[in-house]
Amino acid sequence: MPVIDIEELQRQSGILGESEAIQEVLQTIAQVAPTDISVLVTGESGTGKEMVAKAIHKASRRKFGPLVTVNCGAIPAGIIESELFGHKKGSFTGAEETRKGYFEAADEGTIFLDEIGETPLETQVKLLRVIEQGEFMRVGDNVTQKVDVRVIAATNRDLGEETRRSEFRQDLYYRLKTVTINLPPLREHTDDIPMLVERFGLEFATRNDLSFRGFTPEAIRYLKSYSWPGNVRELKNLVESILALNPGERLTPEMLSSQIRVSGYYAKETLPVVVDTPPEQSDRELILRQLLFIRQDLSDLKQMAAGRGMVGGPVDPYLPSPLPMVTEGTKTEVFTGDVSQLEERPLIDPEAVGEVTMEELEKEFIHQTLVKFNHNRRRTAQALGIAERTLYRKIQAYGLDKK
Repeated sequence: MPVIDIEELQRQSGILGESEAIQEVLQTIAQVAPTDISVLVTGESGTGKEMVAKAIHKASRRKFGPLVTVNCGAIPAGIIESELFGHKKGSFTGAEETRKGYFEAADEGTIFLDEIGETPLETQVKLLRVIEQGEFMRVGDNVTQKVDVRVIAATNRDLGEETRRSEFRQDLYYRLKTVTINLPPLREHTDDIPMLVERFGLEFATRNDLSFRGFTPEAIRYLKSYSWPGNVRELKNLVESILALNPGERLTPEMLSSQIRVSGYYAKETLPVVVDTPPEQSDRELILRQLLFIRQDLSDLKQMAAGRGMVGGPVDPYLPSPLPMVTEGTKTEVFTGDVSQLEERPLIDPEAVGEVTMEELEKEFIHQTLVKFNHNRRRTAQALGIAERTLYRKIQAYGLDKK
């Protein structure tokens, strides 16, 4: 069996990454590619499952044969068997001629069955037969066809769980998962982001004759802080859209932030809550997070002032003044300029813990933020990290309309 060089495999396949997770994927590809064993590629949408299939094919003895890609989820259940195995002339309305299916088209090559979990149960029986015995029948025919095809399947579902619910055939599942390659989501190997954005940026700039000056270090840190629900696909789309909108510029966090918000997602620093929580709970968690940020800012302010020999001295005139501090209940105290008091008084009075509800805390914090921004709702919503519509609803609920 030939030994496959990992660096050469990475160069040919375009699978980028120096992280341990990606190197493990490449090592598995190198081990299974020279064989004819079936492979199941798992991972979230956008992690690059098709790239793995192409890499296995290119490194196999079938590399000079065809690679046929089939998106099982995009084919209606009523015609999927005809698409996979072909049909005989006259076998159904509209079958005006005998037609080969994808398996015949992939003979002596590789077939990649993407989203295999979408395949109907009745079709899965025939898939098992063609994988195990290399034979099938066209729709409407009674003649067995032979085919020599390697099968690579992919899914973003938990097929093990689906077999337990009888939603996927157990025998097909165990036949497919002889070798399983699990692609990690991008949020689990963010150290690969600098390499990925550089490659995506250079490729897009070259294709479109644009200047690419790269990302600032702050922009790279911002990208690493984002959760990437769309994984590598989303990262690539983001890089291309940012370059198209800002040609020839060094890309900054502000550029990234505006584009990520347009896409409907938010960086972890902006939305540090679980997205499937109830809206009211999410809003409260956002506000509580902002309270913690302010506490950290006040601590940083004290350290800065102490470093300049300004403890107890005047506050920077460019900082908002006065600075509110939340204490027990809905009472407030105003920061008078003595920085030394910042570490002496907690953001929330310990005596109030257990007596103050989330609603009271939320109401007081919204009120203080409204006052700070002179009841400018847009700036208040931005500072709180919530939508203006959410802020308006809470102003109405808490009776905080400016009289």
